[in-house]
Amino acid sequence: MPHPVKSAYLAKRLAGLFLLGGLLLLAVLAGIVIGAKHIPPGQALAGVFSPDGSENALIIQELRLPRTLLGVAVGAALGLAGALMQALTRNPLAEPGLLGVNGGAAVAVVTVIGLFRVDDVLVYVWAAFLGAAGAALLVYLIGARGRSGATPARLVLAGAGINAVFSSLTAGMMLLSPRSFNGFRFWQVGSLSGRDLALFVRIGPFLLAGTVLALLLARPLNALALGEDAGRALGARPGRTRALGALAIVVLCGAATAAVGPIAFVGLAVPFMVRALVGPDQRWVLPYSLLLAPVLMLAADVLGRVVAAPGELETGLVTAFLGAPLLALMVRRGRVPQL
Repeated sequence: MPHPVKSAYLAKRLAGLFLLGGLLLLAVLAGIVIGAKHIPPGQALAGVFSPDGSENALIIQELRLPRTLLGVAVGAALGLAGALMQALTRNPLAEPGLLGVNGGAAVAVVTVIGLFRVDDVLVYVWAAFLGAAGAALLVYLIGARGRSGATPARLVLAGAGINAVFSSLTAGMMLLSPRSFNGFRFWQVGSLSGRDLALFVRIGPFLLAGTVLALLLARPLNALALGEDAGRALGARPGRTRALGALAIVVLCGAATAAVGPIAFVGLAVPFMVRALVGPDQRWVLPYSLLLAPVLMLAADVLGRVVAAPGELETGLVTAFLGAPLLALMVRRGRVPQL
């Protein structure tokens, strides 16, 4: 017979997942229904499932539905990437940018804009993705040098150095080319608006592959958290786990950043809050982050439409505004979960 304590624990965790799934569904509905133009919920849902070519249906199909789908996909990617980053570095305040992902993506985008005179968002996606992947690979190669290998501390230090170099390159490129600055600043702020379903289709396979890889790493990460020697005794392979974790972070955060620009605090705050709720077990941290992060992303997107109507605030500004005080409050109350 199953142990009653374990059964109660499992039921509680599963109930939490179902609750987050319900919140995500409500956030998706809000993203489709709420906007600068009032559309009744019935007409909004009809515009999703049976568009009739009317003005309201076009607004749903071409504006609200793509940004809502991107919000779900990008939010889930950033939440998983943040959880992986914090587990790999054993730092509850780490974020994916420590691997140089955002810096590499920014350099690639500003280079494409400034040197090649490209204004196509889909080209930005591929450029930023390649830049993010190259930056993370460079960080890993630098951090892996030496007898100790790619330890968490070495990876963080290498990432900080690479990020500083890339930030300087980005700033220099924008100073030399005003056109680079004008195009880059719209991407840099981080926004779900102005994207279409073609972009979602382009990044979808990368995000799906990264999500599957991240979820498969839950048990190896739990073993690695006990220490390298204990992890090896349990059958884990620390080097392979770190390499696959870094690959998942690059795929998830790189594709998400390429699609909508850098979104602040989602990859940092969501796993932080999840561990405060469910503890350090990655078998729960990863799926909880997968569901909670898009809820936060869509809530920020909808709030940005409401508070500045008939205009809107960009999603990256709203997530920073919401995430910073929440994180500061948790730290002040001593709610820093241990890894």
